[in-house]
Amino acid sequence: MRVGVYIDGFNLYYGARGLCGRGTPGWCWLDLRTLATTAVQRHSGWSGPSIVRLVYCTARISGRDNPIGAKEQDVYLRALKHAKVYDELAMGNYVHRTTTAPLATPGKGGRPELTHPGWPVMVQSAAGSDKPDAVFMVSVARREEKGSDVNLASHLLIDVLSRTVEAAVVISNDSDLCFPIKQARERVPTGIINPSKNYLAGKLAGKPTDGVGQHWWYQFSDADYRAAQLPTHIGHLTKPPAW
Repeated sequence: MRVGVYIDGFNLYYGARGLCGRGTPGWCWLDLRTLATTAVQRHSGWSGPSIVRLVYCTARISGRDNPIGAKEQDVYLRALKHAKVYDELAMGNYVHRTTTAPLATPGKGGRPELTHPGWPVMVQSAAGSDKPDAVFMVSVARREEKGSDVNLASHLLIDVLSRTVEAAVVISNDSDLCFPIKQARERVPTGIINPSKNYLAGKLAGKPTDGVGQHWWYQFSDADYRAAQLPTHIGHLTKPPAW
């Protein structure tokens, strides 16, 4: 069975960081092919699966905003290429924006709760009366990664519709991928791997018997990431010390 694997790079990175711990070494230097192959062989239940396409969708972080991170990412991307880990690297990009929004804090279930005046910071009208229901508006800088979800969806559907692959695996917990994944399930067996410690996005759920059937779901653990690491030295490239 020819399998295509489609990886949402930033969803994978933040999922792994949440499971393994920010600043904790031993998980960043990921061998994507080993990670995917192990999951498919252990959890798919498919007969004779062989990964013939691995598409890694990501974007370069800003060297101006994070010079150390950008340098480390560059080393990693070159190591992946040198080790022939992926079959295609699909690059998105970052967009820098300034956004104005109400000030809020995380509430129950992570839902935002608006911040209202309270001592020692109060708001009064021009007449001097308190305004307890006032809303604080703030302007913040945002960096948004664009293109990875579109690139993933495009490669997934092109490979499925062209019959390049006979089965597909998507590594992401992004609910925006609901439509292309649903279309893939109508045509080939499809696996969904949640790379984070969060619950699977509801829109990515389904039944093993949907469409053509033989679908499966899995959630990575920190042990999965730590067991799928590249060699420390790849050609002239060396794993960053903090990784």
